[in-house]
Amino acid sequence: MAASQKIIDSSNRLRYIRALERFHKSIISYLMNTPGLSKKGFNKKLENALKLLNRIDEIDLYKGELKDLQNLVKKIVSYKDSQKEIQDIKDEIIYSSNQLDKNKNAKRYKKDKHVNSKYDDWN
Repeated sequence: MAASQKIIDSSNRLRYIRALERFHKSIISYLMNTPGLSKKGFNKKLENALKLLNRIDEIDLYKGELKDLQNLVKKIVSYKDSQKEIQDIKDEIIYSSNQLDKNKNAKRYKKDKHVNSKYDDWN
């Protein structure tokens, strides 16, 4: 019995999302943990990470944070062979990545400490 097209599409979408996350995580890890950061080393790491990402077909993503992740990955790829200094590239990528994480966490956590209606039934 063959799998339905919906299951195949869902599987391909999930595979693409995981590839994007793996690419993003590997580049951020490289930028944060490499003591002798160089432009040549960054380009080599980017090429190796792109080999894995290019194996998977690009799929349209509609959810906000996944779309932001996809845009960040495209931004990282655009820095390949650019004329900017490696420190400027690192700062921009780390800043964008932190903003992405900030947006993800803002949806996940909500402070209730200023909401008084939560404690009205205690009186």
